[in-house]
Formats: sequence, C-alpha cells, structure tokens
Amino acid sequence: MSDPSASPFANERALKRLRRRRAADRRFKWYGRMAIGFALAALTLLLASIATQAMSAATYHVVSFDLELDKDNFGGIKTDDPPPVDKVYGLVRADLLAQFPETAGSPVLRHDLAALVTRLAVLPVARDIVSKPRDVGTVREVKLPLSDDLDLYLKGANARHLTVPVGRVGTEEADGALTLTGEDAFKRLLAAASLEGLQAPGEPGTGSILMTAGPSTLKASTLDPSSVTGMLLTGNLEDFRTHPVRARLITSPELERTVSDRQIAWLLALKAEGRVSRVPHWSLLTHTDSTQPELAGSLAAIMGSLLTLLVTASLAIPVGILASIYLEEFAPRNRVTGLIEVNINNLAAVPSIVFGLLGAAVFLGVFGLPRSAPVVGGLVLALLILPVVIIASRAALKAVPQSIRDAALAIGASRMQTVFHHVLPLAAPGMLTGAILGMARALGETAPLLLIGMVAFVAEVPRGPTDEATALPVLIYSWATQAERAWEPMTGAVILILLAFLIAMNGVVVFLRRKFERRW
Repeated sequence: MSDPSASPFANERALKRLRRRRAADRRFKWYGRMAIGFALAALTLLLASIATQAMSAATYHVVSFDLELDKDNFGGIKTDDPPPVDKVYGLVRADLLAQFPETAGSPVLRHDLAALVTRLAVLPVARDIVSKPRDVGTVREVKLPLSDDLDLYLKGANARHLTVPVGRVGTEEADGALTLTGEDAFKRLLAAASLEGLQAPGEPGTGSILMTAGPSTLKASTLDPSSVTGMLLTGNLEDFRTHPVRARLITSPELERTVSDRQIAWLLALKAEGRVSRVPHWSLLTHTDSTQPELAGSLAAIMGSLLTLLVTASLAIPVGILASIYLEEFAPRNRVTGLIEVNINNLAAVPSIVFGLLGAAVFLGVFGLPRSAPVVGGLVLALLILPVVIIASRAALKAVPQSIRDAALAIGASRMQTVFHHVLPLAAPGMLTGAILGMARALGETAPLLLIGMVAFVAEVPRGPTDEATALPVLIYSWATQAERAWEPMTGAVILILLAFLIAMNGVVVFLRRKFERRW
C-alpha cells in the first residue's frame, strides 16, 4: 500500500534534483570540451607561429658562376692540400667585377659588390676541387648562396618595397643624368610615391625609387607625372629603350638598411639574366654551424643530440629498469626502502639545471671528462631521466595482476623465474613507453647542457661521444640570441626539426602500447 505521506511535492523535488544533476553533468562535459578546445587552439597557434617563422628558411637564393679552374692557379693541387678558398673566391670576385665594370674605380663599390657572396660560401667548392683534382683545367658551374641580407630582400623580409609597372618610356641624357620621359607615364608611380611618402626621393633621410629595365637600374632623384630624372646605378641607357620599365619604391632610407641601392641594383641585374634562383635549403640538414646564416646548418647538432641520447639510453634505461624491478619485486618493505622511494619521487621534480650543476662539478671538475662532449651530456641527462624511468617501470610492474605471480609460484617457478619469465614480458610495453618518454624529455633539455659547455660553436660533425659537440636545443638557444634577422627563420626551422624527432619518439610509444599492451 502506498505511503499517504508521499505527495506530488516530494516527487517534484526529486525531479528537480535529477534535473540539477543532469545539468551539472552537461556543464562538466562542456567544461571538458572547452578545456580540450583551448589546448588544441593554443597548440595550433604555437605550431602555426613556428611554421610561419620557419617557412622562409625552407628555401634560399643562390647565384650561379662559371668558374674556369685554370692550371696556373689550381694545377699543383693535391688531395691532402688545404682548400684553396682565396683562389676560388678570387674567381668569384673577378666574375662580379667583369659583370659590373662601374665598380672598377671605387674600393667601396668593390667591397659592396663582393658582399653579395661571402667568402666562406666558396668553402664547399674549394673542398670539392681538392677532392677531385681531375677537374682542374675545366669550367665548372657552381651555385653559391647569396648573403643573408640580400636573400631576405628577395623574400620581402628586408627593406620592404612596392613594385609599380610603368611600361615603355623615352630617354634623354644630359650632364651625366638620365631622364625617362612619357606623357603621363608616371602618374600611377607618383600617386604610389605620395602614399608612401616618397614625393622627393632625392632628399636625405627619405626612401628610394629604383627604376629597372632588364638588367639596368636608375635611382630617381626627381619625379613628376611625365618624367623621372636620376642616376644610373648599373647597366646602360639602351635597356631603358628596349625593355619595359618597372619602379621599386623602398620606403626605408638607405642609411637605415642593411642593403644599399647599388646592391639591390646588382642583384636585380643578376636576376634579370637568370643567374639568381630560389632552391630548397637542404644545407640546413647537411651543413654544420657557421657565423653566416646562409651557410649555417644543423647537422653537427643533430649528430650531437643522437650521440648524447645514445649515452643517455645506454645508462638510464638498463639501470632504471633493473632498479624498478628490484624495488617492486625483491626489495623488503621497510623504512630504508620507503626512504629510497620517497627520494626517487623527489628527484623526478628537481629542476634540470640542478643536474647541470652536478654534472659540471662532478664529471668535469672531479673526473676531468672532456668539456662540451656528448658523453658528459649523456651522463647528466641519464641522471635527469633516471627517476622518470624508475617510476614508469614500477607503474608498469604494478599493473601486472598478482594472479600471474601466484600462478607461476604455484607451479614451482622461483621468484627470479616468475619475475623475468612471466611478469617482465607483460610489463615490457609500459616500461619501454616510460623509457622512451624519458628520452623524449632528455632530447628537449637545454639548461643542463649549457652548464657543461655544450653551447660551444661546433663547425665539425662529431664522430664519437668524446668529440666536441652541441645539441639541437642548445643550437636553438644560440641562434635565437643572435642579432641578425636572418637567424629568426633558421631558428624556427630547427625547432621544427626538434619537434619532428619528438613526434617520432612519441609515435614509437603509441605503436608499442597498441601492439603489446594487454588489458586485465
């Protein structure tokens, strides 16, 4: 018989409580979705920022030269001789001087012209000549990277400019000045110059207007709707009669730029002749570090990171796994074991820079190991991730059901056989997962490596764990602190390389977990 005290009001209160619980469940789900959405948005923003910064480093501009390796200069070269950098660079300078004869009478102009290609850019060519003496007496086409400032200019990241097509014009020459004429031919250019604040381009402290026709360039000094007067920077008058004219409006004054108007004119002339091309920046992966951004690469840092991780893995993984097996399966439960466990958990939270100080004091100061070597970096990082490996391995061992141990012991297996024949194979995926995640953490560490001297400039690829080396995170730090703007996209590119390594390591973790993990 129903309770007469029960009333519709009680049922209504129960329904309200049920609605509130369901509303709370819905709010909790939305909070979770919002948190995941915020995390994904932040991650997307971070990756987009890095990728945008690194995009310009994916390619770079090179200029081609036909170098005659005559026997007078290169005839006596042997395979064990030093690279003839000065001789090869002399051929490059001679080629540029022949291309632009207006620089012959001015040391300043010759210096600016030679700055289109740095001296170290010919080092790979010089090494190749030494390794192949049979090429002496032939003409070789080589492609050398442009200087970083001119490369950034062609990419639009240096000396911002606006291009305005003008078309065919007439020419007049008087008193060393060249005048381009055409009825209302420069109206559009004059309007664009007014918007950019370049109505008087010849005055000091203002930007520049460069008029180009084929390989020839004129720097404007006066401008009106029907004529432009200026000085010829490179080329000849005939090009302005036979080629359509384009104007380049550079808003920043020449004294505030890292590239001069003449350098831009020479660069445009080389580009008009098809000698400048944009190619993939493979040298970022095949070259070592350099003081010039256009020549720098990350090969030495990649090898240094791999050697460091090899030392780290050879110490941290076996020691960490064996320590976890002993603590979980064999160690007696007493105060000493409890103290060890507490200290392991505490060590996992110690800042990484403390391990760097320990490595500098012990491995360098006491044992006298070589500074800036992967063996020292590997030892420091092994101490850093050892607690992580132990904790993850113990968690994997705990996940194995106790019934497995009891069954093995019941059929006569010893404690050692039970652990290594039955428990360890089942815990192996989790233990490897923890080890690889610890290695991924070690790959991204910077502070400990800075304190043991792995910030040194390394121009040669390390061949062993005792050679001088650097690592990818340290290279990122080093390039990010450089003042030149060209280092910014290079830094972003190396960050993407480091992220690729981390993603690959985490991919291995996911693969191992899905392939070998067993649920109980």
